[in-house]
Amino acid sequence: MNLQALMQQAQMMQKQVETNVENAKKRLAEQEVHAEAGNGLVKVTMNGKHVVKRISIDPSLLQDDPDMIEDLIAAAINDAVRQADELHEKEIAGATSGMGLPPGMQGLFG
Repeated sequence: MNLQALMQQAQMMQKQVETNVENAKKRLAEQEVHAEAGNGLVKVTMNGKHVVKRISIDPSLLQDDPDMIEDLIAAAINDAVRQADELHEKEIAGATSGMGLPPGMQGLFG
């Protein structure tokens, strides 16, 4: 195989990875994760691109200490972020699988 053919193959692989990653990002924007804190008193819905779509607070909680409400909201959002990060890693890994990339290189495309 000559150098020119190798370069063409590398360019084709790069375009394929870019297309796969763009498609994965679109899927991430459409997928949602659901998290909660305080036994469901606070619920958060977030998409795979870390956009909070909804926060639900049980009305009974609104009579409690504002600091506790803030802590539960933060806990639910942090759990949603963790889930969205896992979803992101899974989607990007799927987009770059079969490309023959060395371990750790998939993260370059997220």
